[in-house]
Amino acid sequence: MDSEFNKFPAKILVVDDEEDTRIIFKRKLENEYYVETATSTAEAIKLLEAEEFHIAMTDLVMPDQDGIELLKMIKKRWPQIGVIVISGKASIEMAVEAMKNGAEDFIEKPVEDLELLHLMIEKILRLKWQTQEIDRLRRMLAQGFEHTNIVGNSPAIQNIIEKVRKVAPLDTTILITGDTGVGKELFAELIYRNSKRKDKKFVAVNCGSLPENLLESMLFGHKKGSFTSAVRDKIGYFQEADGGTLFLDEITETSTAFQVKLLRALEKGIIRWVGADRDIEIDVRIIAATNKNLEEEVKKGNFREDLYYRLNVINIHIPPLRDRIEDIRLLAKFFVSQFSEKYDKPGMQISDQVMSLLMTQEWKGNVRELRNVIEHAVAMASHKVLLTEDLPASILQTSQDKDLTRLSHLLHLDYPRAKDYFEKSYLEELLLKCNGDVTRAARISQIKRQNMYEKFKKHDIDPAQYRGD
Repeated sequence: MDSEFNKFPAKILVVDDEEDTRIIFKRKLENEYYVETATSTAEAIKLLEAEEFHIAMTDLVMPDQDGIELLKMIKKRWPQIGVIVISGKASIEMAVEAMKNGAEDFIEKPVEDLELLHLMIEKILRLKWQTQEIDRLRRMLAQGFEHTNIVGNSPAIQNIIEKVRKVAPLDTTILITGDTGVGKELFAELIYRNSKRKDKKFVAVNCGSLPENLLESMLFGHKKGSFTSAVRDKIGYFQEADGGTLFLDEITETSTAFQVKLLRALEKGIIRWVGADRDIEIDVRIIAATNKNLEEEVKKGNFREDLYYRLNVINIHIPPLRDRIEDIRLLAKFFVSQFSEKYDKPGMQISDQVMSLLMTQEWKGNVRELRNVIEHAVAMASHKVLLTEDLPASILQTSQDKDLTRLSHLLHLDYPRAKDYFEKSYLEELLLKCNGDVTRAARISQIKRQNMYEKFKKHDIDPAQYRGD
């Protein structure tokens, strides 16, 4: 499940005076959740006062006090707890009253469809998490945390935003890592906009785009006549960003000789122009970025170890788009809106077929590649809806190649076996992309969770085998 409840099992309290019911619920739920049981309202209150629970499941008819009273008490004292009422001997009127008093759901005894119960629990946990996320984001806005231009609702991106919120005001050096095209500069700007230096300049430098013989003069500045083309004194990017933030992208594309000078600037807060004989004090926050594994570069001797430790005070890693496919749909819609305005084509939408294609791409170029694909599609579109014919040929060819490969296998099978082959392959690929997370796979595929388990059983698929360590 895409929430903090993924990290630790959710805690569920089952309140029922019937021992058989308590045993059944505990046995069926304890593989995925932490389950406590209580035989009465009084016992339940003691447990609620002593521990934190995410969900309470209570029978409506009990000897000491009915479940409605317990429900009211929970909603008053512990409003963050979701409540499922268990309706056995209770009347329909009692069940309706329970829902009016804030119960999230109800289930009748005897409980035969335990998968339905599981779905209820997951739905409540997800809604609770979404509410917490909204509250958290509102608190960020209330505290002046500005995070526009960052599009993504995956747990990975939300965790990064939370980390940025914490480190942005600290004025420490930050190293951003991630594949090409994931948006490292966007996150560097996010840090800058929420820092104490936001009223000064943000200067971005791509170290890989500057020739080695010019890198030092471009960053530190140079005196007139210090080399052939130095026709006048010129300040460098360090001084340009003085008081603000300097973003050094592709930091690994610098020589070890230059790295010595960069380390001195970071440690001492001074630079020296090329051709000058005196130092200049600077006050700059450094955010560096790379698409390479810096530890491996240090081992190979391509990057100085002392500079690595100086830069890597706080590390922010941005995962590739293929590892956060929940963000594809949101990003695609964002880019369609952006380019619809740019090309004066208001109201553009994405067809289901195009969205399906986008969701199954590998996106080796990450967000940048997706952005370019959407811009191409919007520019070429002749309708209000983006169609497959509007996509770049490379996307269509990749999709066709995959289809042909699958088709070559399927054509050797009869229709029932071909259908089973496709379904099994689809489910396996989906679980692989979702790291074995069935809830996430169900959401992406739009297949009901209980139906997914039936298909897993049919094809002898164990989701646990697809979960990472």
